[in-house]
Amino acid sequence: MKKIVKNFLLSLTIIASIVSLTSATSADEPSITVIANEKGALTTLTMKELKSIFKGEKQRWPDGTKISIAFMKSSTPVGSATSNKVLKMSGDQLNKFWLALVFQGKAKAPFFYGSASEVESYVSQNVGAIGVVEAGYQAKGAKVISIDGKKSF
Repeated sequence: MKKIVKNFLLSLTIIASIVSLTSATSADEPSITVIANEKGALTTLTMKELKSIFKGEKQRWPDGTKISIAFMKSSTPVGSATSNKVLKMSGDQLNKFWLALVFQGKAKAPFFYGSASEVESYVSQNVGAIGVVEAGYQAKGAKVISIDGKKSF
């Protein structure tokens, strides 16, 4: 009986440690900002609309312009924060999700970049493009999109 109680307490300690690490990780995530090309994209979106875009469900802006997505690689802090905060997925889950969509022919793959300047460059050069950068990044060639009234989250 003592062994069972001891194992139970050890299990509780491990679970508490995992929960604490998970909370610390999410608290350390950078704030993110959504940017878009000057043409095509709206200036405000709800989180629900953003999720729909980032899941490939919504593929055109209201004016008919095709949406293209630029993500930071999931190995970057911004890429990880984007998948966690917007889609409630890990970076690996996001990559698998998009591989499945593309394989099924349901959507065109997003572009993945290693830096905010690469995301900005793609977004500024492609009508209808949308991307995510770290909050505070000064995007010169793209406009900032408000999500639920916030410039960053």
